[in-house]
Amino acid sequence: MTDIPEPASDTPTPAERAARAAEALRAAEAAAGALDDRAPASAQPEPGPAASGPPASPPPAASPLPAASGRSDREGAAALSELFAATGVPAPLAAGALARLGPDAADRLRADPWRLLRVPGVRPPQADHFARAVLGDAAGPGDPRRGRALVLHLLTEAARAGHTVTPAAEVVAALERARVPDPRAAVEAALDEAEVLSLTEEPEFDEESFDEDAEPEEPEEMLGAERWALAEEAAAEGFQRLTLTAAPLLDDAAVKELRDGLPEDRSLALTAALRTGVSVLRGDADGLAAAAAGIAGAAAGAGLRAAVAAPTDRAAAGLPAAGGAAVTGLHRLLEPREAPGGVAYGRGERHPLDLDLLVVSDASALDVELCAALAEACPDGAHLLLCAEPGAAPPAGPGRPLDDLEASETVPVVTLDAAPPSGPLGVLAAAVRGGDLPAVDAPDREVVIVPAADPGEAVHRAVQLVTDSIPRALGIPAGDVQAVAPAAGGPAGAGALNAALKARLNPGPGAFGGMDPGDRVVVAAPLPQAAVGETGTVAGGGPHGLDIDFPAGPATVAPADAARLRHGWAVPVALARGTRRPAVVAVLPAEGLSRPLVATAFGLATRHLSVVQAAGPALAAAVRDGGPPPRRTRLASLVRQ
Repeated sequence: MTDIPEPASDTPTPAERAARAAEALRAAEAAAGALDDRAPASAQPEPGPAASGPPASPPPAASPLPAASGRSDREGAAALSELFAATGVPAPLAAGALARLGPDAADRLRADPWRLLRVPGVRPPQADHFARAVLGDAAGPGDPRRGRALVLHLLTEAARAGHTVTPAAEVVAALERARVPDPRAAVEAALDEAEVLSLTEEPEFDEESFDEDAEPEEPEEMLGAERWALAEEAAAEGFQRLTLTAAPLLDDAAVKELRDGLPEDRSLALTAALRTGVSVLRGDADGLAAAAAGIAGAAAGAGLRAAVAAPTDRAAAGLPAAGGAAVTGLHRLLEPREAPGGVAYGRGERHPLDLDLLVVSDASALDVELCAALAEACPDGAHLLLCAEPGAAPPAGPGRPLDDLEASETVPVVTLDAAPPSGPLGVLAAAVRGGDLPAVDAPDREVVIVPAADPGEAVHRAVQLVTDSIPRALGIPAGDVQAVAPAAGGPAGAGALNAALKARLNPGPGAFGGMDPGDRVVVAAPLPQAAVGETGTVAGGGPHGLDIDFPAGPATVAPADAARLRHGWAVPVALARGTRRPAVVAVLPAEGLSRPLVATAFGLATRHLSVVQAAGPALAAAVRDGGPPPRRTRLASLVRQ
């Protein structure tokens, strides 16, 4: 047992705090120097459907840790298992703790047991129980280590809801509810660790309601976890740089020649892409795919280096050819590689992409960290065209970069003319995007509504549809059917659906970390071998890891990275987006619905959509009134600066 550190007697100034943060960042960059890139590590969107290790950073100055023991991974796992067995911690948490804290996890947790909160799925009461088991009577609600850990935990939980920043007043109130005696001191201690930043949010100026006699509004203090706050700043700086360094890629005569014969909307999109550094293109999925291929192909035909990138390799395989331009997965294009605690990208400021024009499909799927990596990887003078459907669901990770970029009013936004919807699926998707949920005429069973009285029945109906009804009646094999749900958890969430589907489609003991050969998996946090949302099939496994057949080819996922995989017969909508399937079974309970989520789920199907309706009137209400929950972000204001 270690002594509890005494709280610092002097409160550091903002300048001192900034200096500490800068020193920590320099150390982290030096540690990652061998990666030859400064792109942010995209290990584990803690807020997303799954999590893995944190970005590399030095030990917090305010909470000294024992010197590194030099343990091997196997020795570290044995030491952690011994600690968890002695303190009653469930053994399955060991993998997450090792991924997050490294081989010295046992030593780190003995020195600061509340670091257990960094492990995905651990809640404050569980961390408190563990701390009492480690520290005995010395563990208490006022322990400075507890307060620091709770601040970062609260910001991580906010990021799971999509926020990159949280009002300091909300954090203080939550600490009070957690019985922290001095919440403000806990915030100050967290700021000293440099993993949490204090940010000032200036009030928006409203010219219409401005009253020169009124007292000016005070700036609001916001808190942000360092990794997402800095990623947002990096994304903003990247967009500004691309805008400022851009010059027309072709002269006026060449652009005019390429525009000849194009409809006005395509002509405007092509012009924006070739003349401005960053532009946004909105439209339906089919229209965007055709426009992206046409723009990139035209640029390549004029001698420019151009490419189209999709969120996943499977999605890229479904895009049309783009003339002489490459069509690839964005993750692969950025050259991912293993980094301490996660994934870093080989392409970045020091090794930018060899491209003049990059067109990104379904860019609304980009969270703030991937957006920062993308912006940093584009060289000065390159042009970036970001495509997305209007009103698309926000990304699985924190932030809403594309919406913020559009809201900043600093880049041109072109909207393709809406083509008349084609077939029952097109009619339904267009209606939902417009806020209506009509009954559609589907003579060939393109759309089927299956009512369910409760979540248990919804899971039962979904399993019937995936494993029997759709393959038998429509000739679509179960391997081409994707079940989706609003979230991973819940009695009718992706987790419950996967348990039931595995029992029918590929029963087994879960011999390899819960997986068996033949299991369909989805990447829930970035891997060096595959992007978030990529699906594959387990081919085998052993001490070396899991062998997965991904769309781009076979790959071996190391044991420490296997926690970033989930069963993939059913996935949350946020992970399924961007990859369309012949048949989709959308399981919709009443919780977690919004118009963008429903529209995104329905738009994934190319031949058949089954809607397991367990929401009752809540589904129509969500389509009519339900925008996505608001996200607190700073990107729009940062880009405008």
